[in-house]
Amino acid sequence: MTKTLKVERRTRQTVQMNKPLVTKNLLKEGKFLPIVITPNSEEVDLFKWASKSREELNAFLLKHGGILFRGFKVEGIRDFHTFIREIAGDLLEYKDHATPRSAVKNQIYTSTDFDSDQWIELHNEMAYSNEWPMKIFFYCNIAAVSGGETPIADSRRIYQKIDPQIRKKFEDKQVMYVRNLGLTLGMKWQDVFQTELKEEVEEICRQNAMDCIWKTDDHLRIEQIRPAITDHPVTGAPLWFNQITAFNLTTLNKEIREEILRQYDVQDVPKNSFYGDGTEIEPEVLEHIRKVYEEETVMFSWQEGDILMLDNMLTAHGRSPYTGNRRTLVGMTETCSWNK
Repeated sequence: MTKTLKVERRTRQTVQMNKPLVTKNLLKEGKFLPIVITPNSEEVDLFKWASKSREELNAFLLKHGGILFRGFKVEGIRDFHTFIREIAGDLLEYKDHATPRSAVKNQIYTSTDFDSDQWIELHNEMAYSNEWPMKIFFYCNIAAVSGGETPIADSRRIYQKIDPQIRKKFEDKQVMYVRNLGLTLGMKWQDVFQTELKEEVEEICRQNAMDCIWKTDDHLRIEQIRPAITDHPVTGAPLWFNQITAFNLTTLNKEIREEILRQYDVQDVPKNSFYGDGTEIEPEVLEHIRKVYEEETVMFSWQEGDILMLDNMLTAHGRSPYTGNRRTLVGMTETCSWNK
């Protein structure tokens, strides 16, 4: 007797590979900066994903100079602080500051307290100081009604496009940043150094290669000579890394500038930049630098919840004027120094 075998038919099932959690694109065609990362689902947890993707994100940052995280659930200062810690570690205190900022909470600060009608020129954060943050994060808590962008530019491309003769002059002379603190205009030395003791101020200056001169009991003049050009500590790329134009008196509009010069000598204005030997930087040089920044600037409108992560040495940033109740917060990590 022949035994009949039953053959079980199995239908072929399509195996669906896991979809990537995020999408990565360049913000604008033809612009390498920034790369934009968006979630492919509302369920993507930014903090868990970022924590697992630290190496990949650091590689993107070194390549592009900036990453814009858009479309994730980021609800307030606590989430912003958590995100920074997840991918970049402990946050830094904002010391030796040259621009007014307000502390918000846990080393999170307002990006700037300058009036809304003022343009803040592109610069690398704290390039005038002996120490600066390697990474800087911006968070759009409240978007402006109009304007209020954070313009950015690639410091590698800026270096490449600056006239070689101008580069050479700054390589030879460096740049001197001058601040006069305690005037009726500008910042107070007590706020900059976070102390009421002159002895502590003098010690901080000594440790950080800053010349300090007490013009009066309340008027402190600080001179800092720093490189205007340096190499990135990881990639070795040459960078235009400074605040030459943002520090210079000419960053102010003509009316304000003329009023300040009616009150003070050019050496005694609240903030200014010079060649390292103390001579004035020629107007045509400042104009050339600003033109290069303008050619390389990338702008985008903030959306509430956006986080912008920058390599502070690879990427300069600024702020455009705005209307409305703009609130952009900032956090910084990873100290680098001219001594290292």
